[in-house]
Amino acid sequence: MLKKTPFYEFHLKNKGKIVEFAGFYMPVQFQGIMPEHQTVRTSVGVFDVSHMGEIEIRGSDRWKFVNYLTTNDASKLELNQVQYSTMLYEDGGIVDDLLVYNLNERILLVVNAANTEKDYQWIVKNRKFDVEIMNVSDTIGQLAVQGPQAQAVMQKLFDWDLEEVQFYWAVETKMKDVPVLLSRTGYTGEDGFEIYVDRAHADDTWNMIFDAGSEFDIQPIGLGARDTLRFEVRYRLYGQDIDKTTNPLEAGLGWAVKLDKDEFIGKQSLMEIKEKGITRRFAGFVALEKGIPRPHYEIHADGKNVGSVTSGTFSPSLKKGIGMGYVAVPYNKVGTRLTVKGNSSFDAEVIKGPFYKKGSRR
Repeated sequence: MLKKTPFYEFHLKNKGKIVEFAGFYMPVQFQGIMPEHQTVRTSVGVFDVSHMGEIEIRGSDRWKFVNYLTTNDASKLELNQVQYSTMLYEDGGIVDDLLVYNLNERILLVVNAANTEKDYQWIVKNRKFDVEIMNVSDTIGQLAVQGPQAQAVMQKLFDWDLEEVQFYWAVETKMKDVPVLLSRTGYTGEDGFEIYVDRAHADDTWNMIFDAGSEFDIQPIGLGARDTLRFEVRYRLYGQDIDKTTNPLEAGLGWAVKLDKDEFIGKQSLMEIKEKGITRRFAGFVALEKGIPRPHYEIHADGKNVGSVTSGTFSPSLKKGIGMGYVAVPYNKVGTRLTVKGNSSFDAEVIKGPFYKKGSRR
């Protein structure tokens, strides 16, 4: 039985093309992927991300438990600060990547939609210390307002300066009269806010945001543009770029792993992997000629297969094919020439950092 988000009827009214995604009926596009992509890059758009999972950890030992579950050091978080992290299996493979919110008397874990139940069961299975674990996903609606005009839109709905909310921070507040958790993160490379709200207030929340954004021609944005936007700034997608067969060190997520903290699940395996040396690395590359990398295409260099593509698309901003994947060391080095082989072959070059570097994210 597929679920509907609390904003489903709005998607129908806006002529959204509905598809099955992560157990939900979700809009893949409204006007089209290309115009929606440009809307977020140039003005402001709204994503329904209510399919994401939310798991609360309460109790006196919540910090000890979350630090045991995740690779980053959650104990460093100040009140209302947000942190990117990963959860691992014992062998170092990735259970999921997630956001950790330090809120009043609770820690909120925001996990990938398709992984919610799996993550919840994993957390319950590994429970220790004095904690209470609750999957509250079905009670929450979530919208992401993204784009260079995001703050101008959202500022109309609050009587205090949104500049106070820095990147990767949050605040529990009211939007007009509606209680919300407001955070400043995002998956697009643009400035933006996430609004978590009780589903009972979903209609009011949607209407307030779109009324506030009317002067900027605010638009609903589907999953298709969400993917091309995240891709251009080189954000990993669970299930394609990272999964149980990859570890965060080879995935370029070592900055979210604190091997010097106390024991956490997968730590010993990561230490052994680091000691032996990483044999493959996650790399981003741009096509040097006509061609679009696609998942599972082979990557060749020096006349041999050195890896494979995990994600690939045509970049609406760069107007060229871009791809990501794992390649054998040392072919991950910036400037390395690669040949991508799929339905056709084309040359590509490894780049450093995001593909799109002009975003408004601060």
